[in-house]
Amino acid sequence: MPPPRPRIWSAALLATGLLLSGCANPSVGSADDDPNAPVTLKFWHGWSEPGEVKALDESIERFEKLHRNIHVETTGNVNDATVNQALRAGDDKAPDVVSSFTTNNVGQYCDSGMWADLDPFLAKSGIDKRKVFPRTLLGYTQYEGTQCALPLLADAFGLYYNKDAFAEAGIERPPRTMSEFREVAAKLTERDGDRIERAGFMPNFRLYQNSPDRMFAQWGPRYFDAHGKARLSEDPRTGQFFRTMRKLSDAQGGYQALERLRQSFGDEMSKQSGFMTGKLAMHLDGEWRGLMLKEAEPGFDWGVAPFPVPDDQADTYGRGYLTGTVAGIAHSSRHQNAAWELLKFLTTDTEQVVSFANAIHNVPSTKAALNSPRLDADPSFRTFLRIARNPHSQALPPSTTGGQYVTALQDFAYSVEAGRVPDLDAGLRALDRQIDADTLQAQD
Repeated sequence: MPPPRPRIWSAALLATGLLLSGCANPSVGSADDDPNAPVTLKFWHGWSEPGEVKALDESIERFEKLHRNIHVETTGNVNDATVNQALRAGDDKAPDVVSSFTTNNVGQYCDSGMWADLDPFLAKSGIDKRKVFPRTLLGYTQYEGTQCALPLLADAFGLYYNKDAFAEAGIERPPRTMSEFREVAAKLTERDGDRIERAGFMPNFRLYQNSPDRMFAQWGPRYFDAHGKARLSEDPRTGQFFRTMRKLSDAQGGYQALERLRQSFGDEMSKQSGFMTGKLAMHLDGEWRGLMLKEAEPGFDWGVAPFPVPDDQADTYGRGYLTGTVAGIAHSSRHQNAAWELLKFLTTDTEQVVSFANAIHNVPSTKAALNSPRLDADPSFRTFLRIARNPHSQALPPSTTGGQYVTALQDFAYSVEAGRVPDLDAGLRALDRQIDADTLQAQD
């Protein structure tokens, strides 16, 4: 299978949505159309790999067989910036149904009005969204009471580990708590003098999927209070997270030594990546990695487990970070009822969701699909299904600034791990002020 779509977006792209918030005047569409009349819908999505596009095209074919009057024209490999530009224009070339890989931007889609409110369509179809979608996934598709998107498959993150390295070190099972994690990582680390040849686990935030928010999810943080104010400095779990990552780093030789090892790795999607070459014994990644490992045949036995949790939250073990694709209806569409038929099929039809999930090796996004006997029975994939079902698993909260607060957290984390933040508590207070200032600017 070709490498999956990228999950990490540049700061520039994450900030694109700032043009939407507060000041957008979306073109007015219509929900007065007859969904049984002949119509052509435009569906824009971000999938680009041949296998993924083929799976989506097959989904559209199934839909068109059920709705002979609706023809769907798909456009793939479209990013959020392009979609937003088209929706602001709102002319006949704009899409009717849209999707995004960036759940962080949902707050902007809802707040700006660019994506239509789906609650009236759900009510008209008699769909109770709380019974259909898992709570965490439903949470990242709405903002301040507006349900402008629905989940369209999901990604769950867990711990990939080298079983051969574990056996050689006499380690019987993957670590479950952070103290166990530190001990196991240190035991798996191999050195040649001051140089690290293999890291047990590399906590450095610039590594591949190691965005700090993904590991921070194991603490169950709250980024904002009830009034939308940043509260990272007020939550003791934030400081605990950064101190735990520092201890994990120090137990294996320290940040600089790990950085030197990281810089020797090949591209994340290549056979020269850190885990693939055996230079990492444990690695944070999503469910799609399992299929890539099977096809690449790395030369060692591997397994998957949930990512460890803080010692004082040991009862939450099995949780993980969740994200995924979201889809909605363009507010400018004049065929919103027909568009709803397509969106409803793609996101709520159990057989469709299961078929699509199996085809592109993503986590299904409805409760019924998550429990379907037709799902891929591969043990590693099943691990991610359990992570997705875990009630403690967490996704990032939507914000009117899109992913800008995540970018601010990332930049701060880079400084912390490099030792450039002498006072962590003061630094976190400054981070909160920055996030709040960005929010105010977006609302002006």
